[in-house]
Amino acid sequence: MLALASSAPLSLVVQRAMPATTRLATPRMAEFVETDAAVLDRYMNLPHPGQVQAEYLWIDAKGEVRSKCRTIDAKKASLDQLPSWNYDGSSCDQAPGEDSEVIIKPRAVYKDPFRPGDNILVLTDTYTPAGEPLPTNTRTAATERFAGREDEVPWFGIEQEYTLFNLDKVTPLGWPQGGFPGAQGPYYCGAGADRSFGRSISEAHYKACLYAGIAISGTNAEVMPGQWEYQVGPCVGIAAADELMVSRYILQRVCEDFGVYCTFDPKPIDGDWNGAGCHTNFSTEKMRKAGGRAAIDTAPPPAGARAKRPRAIRQLGARHSAHIAAYGEGNERRLTGKHETADMNTFSYGVANRGCSIRIPRSVEADGCGYLEARHRRRDARDRRPSSNMDPYVVTSMIFETIADGNEELDSTTRSRELDVKESSVALA
Repeated sequence: MLALASSAPLSLVVQRAMPATTRLATPRMAEFVETDAAVLDRYMNLPHPGQVQAEYLWIDAKGEVRSKCRTIDAKKASLDQLPSWNYDGSSCDQAPGEDSEVIIKPRAVYKDPFRPGDNILVLTDTYTPAGEPLPTNTRTAATERFAGREDEVPWFGIEQEYTLFNLDKVTPLGWPQGGFPGAQGPYYCGAGADRSFGRSISEAHYKACLYAGIAISGTNAEVMPGQWEYQVGPCVGIAAADELMVSRYILQRVCEDFGVYCTFDPKPIDGDWNGAGCHTNFSTEKMRKAGGRAAIDTAPPPAGARAKRPRAIRQLGARHSAHIAAYGEGNERRLTGKHETADMNTFSYGVANRGCSIRIPRSVEADGCGYLEARHRRRDARDRRPSSNMDPYVVTSMIFETIADGNEELDSTTRSRELDVKESSVALA
């Protein structure tokens, strides 16, 4: 028998799985294990001079982040010296069992908030042994879209919404089991034990991201109880997607510690409850400069004149259907024209209007320059359309390509209109 050389208690509680004869067809948590963090800290605080633990992160076939750890010489723990590695792609639906090796190449490095000290998180992307990007490696294609246009200096600010559930994956955090809480209204940015469910997770995630070096810029409770949001950015180009993916990984690790399930489903609860989006704020150097509103506006050129370069919102409207198709799975359950969304079949824009596809902040209207919110938010434009489970590499690079290319060929399936911000049928910010 092995005895620990300490009087600190080791708490290990195991809830046994149901006998096979009584198990349900629906997948459920088989067991719950609770360990004593004080005992773990005893080992986590052991020094390992000259060596660094490097947690390699990669994106699987479902867009989720997986990881494994290796030891690296501390002198080689920089992006330019970190080695490539591999993993079993057949267990991630990315390779057949008879040829399952997937190569991962380091692309960005962050401090590890779960192993403080010199230890690191290493974001990678995925390749075949022959060096070809996997079909699920959307980072490579995004990098190519951004390449050669560095003078545009594209900024992105991404607002990631997520919903917390009990481990049954059925009951949102704070909701009565098998029932519903009070109607939406008091939960958005609310305070109090009767309306703020999951604040400890939001706070822990915020601090962990700050420690890691993620450009996290804020957080808040959302409209539906148990739902939260955090913002990443502004970041330039590919860095926005990199940092969002790492922040998602950190969030899942934090929820793992708290024993809470986190989902990025765009409509986790049917009915009169808000869905979850990933609003994407964006701007280019030209939009942010004095007079930049001209690069944002949708106004067509005068009759008989040909604009040298179509404006951003006009371009986004022209390619509305293509963007919707790439903005996340299950988005049709969220973009209904209700609950602060625009109907997915209609492209619209407006100043400070949460019922539009693209929201122009009032500061942009006042200053004559800034950014857009793609919501279908601030001094850039906000695209409100992307769902909470969207691929940030696809979304950011697609928005940039659309507004930078100058291709004004209209999407015949899109009905485009401008909403009057005074219209009574839409909610104003």
